[in-house]
Amino acid sequence: MGVRSVIYARVSSTGDRQDTARQVADLQKYAAASGLEVVRIFEEKASGARNDREVLADCLASLHAGDADTLLLSELSRLGRNVRKILDVTDDLTKAGINIHILDLNIDTLLPDGKENPMAKLMLTVLGLGAELERKNIVSRLNSGRQLAIERGVQLGRPVGSGMTDEELLQKYPDVVKRLKKGLSVRDTAAVCQVSTFTVQKVKKAMK
Repeated sequence: MGVRSVIYARVSSTGDRQDTARQVADLQKYAAASGLEVVRIFEEKASGARNDREVLADCLASLHAGDADTLLLSELSRLGRNVRKILDVTDDLTKAGINIHILDLNIDTLLPDGKENPMAKLMLTVLGLGAELERKNIVSRLNSGRQLAIERGVQLGRPVGSGMTDEELLQKYPDVVKRLKKGLSVRDTAAVCQVSTFTVQKVKKAMK
């Protein structure tokens, strides 16, 4: 295995609630301790259930182009929640002689001699199935909860007429407007003004 590596970090939230900073920092620390040169960092905000993640596609293309020999992941689920997608990616990279190091498992998909690590293949299959089942269970619970609420007569979504115009939003949250104009992030503004990040995002949009 060579010494060049790329980092792929992903979070599901597209807002300010999550970021990839911790994943990247942990992987950079591992790379430095292992003598790996990080040549590129790919960061993405997208659901792991999606199969059309552009940043992941760019990352894999970079690896196949020979930019690096090792892909660094903080955990297996960063590749996705679909076991077939996970195995397709790992098999494809393995055939190309590209190693994947999964930090939380401390395991490599290739052995030091460049051959496939059979233990890693087994672990990835089992963990991939676990991640997929977890996602399906979450979706099932959400759907069950929605159905129960409907049966109890609970109105889902926002009440009709509850929306406010941009002007009304700005008038209702002057402190939020003030903080945003000073350059505070959405998360910090929400904390200072004691409102949700969703509210701050709506106000920020109304300011444009």
